Amino acid sequence: MEEQATSTPFDFQEERRAPTHAWRCAAHRRGGGVAGPLGAGRPGPGGPTALWRQGRVGRRSRRPCGDVTGGSADIGVQQGQANAVTDAVGKNKIAINFAWTLITGFLVMFMQAGFALVETGFCRKKNAAHVMMTNFMIYAIGIIGFWLVGYAFMFGGVGHIANLGGTNPLTGELQAGGWGLFGTKGFGFNGVYDVGVMAHFLFNLVFMDTAATIVTGAMAERWKFSAFVVYGFWISMVIYPLFGNWAWGGGWLAQLGSKSGLGHGYVDFAGSGVVHAIGGFTGLAGAMVIGPRLGKYNRDGTANTFLPHSLPMAILGCFILAFGWFGFNPGSTLAATDLRISVVAVNTLLASASGAFMAMIWAWNRAPFKKPDPGMAVNGMLAGLVAITAPSGFVAPWAALLIGAVAGALVIESVLFIDKRHVDDPVGAISVHGTCGLWGLIGLGLFADGTYGAGWNGVDGTVKGLFYGDPKQLVAELIGCATILVWAWGGGYLFFKVQDRLQGIRSKPEDELAGLDIPEMGVPGYTDVDETAPEPAYPGGDGSLTPSPATT
Repeated sequence: MEEQATSTPFDFQEERRAPTHAWRCAAHRRGGGVAGPLGAGRPGPGGPTALWRQGRVGRRSRRPCGDVTGGSADIGVQQGQANAVTDAVGKNKIAINFAWTLITGFLVMFMQAGFALVETGFCRKKNAAHVMMTNFMIYAIGIIGFWLVGYAFMFGGVGHIANLGGTNPLTGELQAGGWGLFGTKGFGFNGVYDVGVMAHFLFNLVFMDTAATIVTGAMAERWKFSAFVVYGFWISMVIYPLFGNWAWGGGWLAQLGSKSGLGHGYVDFAGSGVVHAIGGFTGLAGAMVIGPRLGKYNRDGTANTFLPHSLPMAILGCFILAFGWFGFNPGSTLAATDLRISVVAVNTLLASASGAFMAMIWAWNRAPFKKPDPGMAVNGMLAGLVAITAPSGFVAPWAALLIGAVAGALVIESVLFIDKRHVDDPVGAISVHGTCGLWGLIGLGLFADGTYGAGWNGVDGTVKGLFYGDPKQLVAELIGCATILVWAWGGGYLFFKVQDRLQGIRSKPEDELAGLDIPEMGVPGYTDVDETAPEPAYPGGDGSLTPSPATT
């Protein structure tokens, strides 16, 4: 039945057009909208989501019980028009968004199990407990660090969170010349006791833990556990949240559109860059500093293959990650009332399939594999998921299929390239998350079709890429890519170098050869493994206990 145009107390069409799908980064402190998966752009002072400010800031800026959360203002009703019915509608709308945000956040949290299984399955049996423990404890360490410092740095100046009721307790942002640098409010939730902020925190927390977990794969099987603990606080409190602020918290990358005319500024729907590339290139820095595993490379430059101890475990972990990605990407609207979630979900599905299929075909026809390698198929699916994470809200399904397929081939070429440089990545994390994370940002800059993102980052109009008339959007994405390389790779390299000098980041050679489970953890991952027996020498190996350095 065709919809009839009728006069109502509030205009649903206007509500639909307004980017109230701007979840995490709800407000721009200067009146525009800001973006971020956790806060895509929002309309400025004239938009419906801004109406809550008309006389209601005082009673809504602190609401730890949620008793005044949601009302007529949340559905665009001018004061004076509201009644009990519209208040109930507004309350229910925000309640639906709360449930959506929390449930999808729980899905992303479960991805931690997927990472643990993938990384442990790809590593050797003698290190199973150690690899599992790093995946387990990064979750706990990350929660503490992000709560204490990271969330405030990232979102302390984000302003009101439109899809979660429009409260406004996060109002502090340090700026330089009008460009946002980092948030200054909400450390340890000091002065912040609000239901909307709590939902927002939980959802962003599990994204941070995803980025932090990526590095545990790149540095697996030779990382001293005490050094890992220090790293966990550093990434959750400094390197991830600061870049997150620039991209999703109203910082300078998000402002490239409103202040410099570069499209809608840096746009990253759910974190190909903010989450995956930051984790991937931090992992690259760590892998370069810590050096390859003993016996990995021979004097003639050739590499020895360390077989995964459980491919079934890795494949199961991949399925868990693919399932959790339906929280990762669609959940980044922070709104079940944003019906674009169906497009995001289908795009996520298609990219995962094309990534896995292309990786299988590519390995089948590419030396040194020449077989449909299961491990590469797993990484192909993950690569497709990583690549579609940034553009998932902005591209058509055919483009999602293409973006995933390119990622499936790209991840294999990246793995081989990095291995030739003697950078030892036991699970392919650098290529999956770093290389394909950057490709996802570029894909957005190319294929965003202008059907979504009105008002994103406070810029009028929808998000369009190069092929749809806005080459400046691609420029903004490339600036984001360059920033990731400098901040995550450069900053990560400096951190690990200093930490190695002060603390030492690598386990003892004899412990590494025997397996890290007993020396580092005190218990074996499997009781049928002789944790004291040295690993057999590989043909052509030099037998040295000193790892060969990575080339540059």
